Amino acid sequence: MTIESKISTSPGWRKPLDALASLKPVSAVLKYCMPVLDRPLMRLSRGRVSLTYGLPTLLLTTTGRKSGEARTAPLLYIQHGDDMALIGTSFGSTRHPAWYLNLMAEPQASVLLDGENVAVTAREATPEERREIWLKATRLYGGFEKYKTRVGDREIPILILTSPGCICD
Repeated sequence: MTIESKISTSPGWRKPLDALASLKPVSAVLKYCMPVLDRPLMRLSRGRVSLTYGLPTLLLTTTGRKSGEARTAPLLYIQHGDDMALIGTSFGSTRHPAWYLNLMAEPQASVLLDGENVAVTAREATPEERREIWLKATRLYGGFEKYKTRVGDREIPILILTSPGCICD
């Protein structure tokens, strides 16, 4: 199922839930609680079940830029051709997410997606790709626009994850 078909077939209850999740106090709680709960849930289900209630989600494992240890984060992704795009809103924080900083230091990572671990390489999106991905992202989850108003003067990073054997549908 493509992102476009997921957008067009989203259940009616998702829109108010998205609006609630993007409120500043709610997203502040979700920023800390969702990863703690989603990591084990997604690992146990091999990436098939997430608390993101039907939004396309993957588990990204990066190498910690300071520790050198594996760091895993559940993230929404946007399909971009055969690649996956990640948007570093960090729930509207004024700071870049750790996974983004880790990928800038070491672009080799892996994702758990649809039950399979896939090696990926990260790169920054071009300005043209940024526009296209941001449009898809805001259609998928309206909270991204609210987050954009809260990040201050920080440019929200958009990274493209490429894999020779990408299993994106």
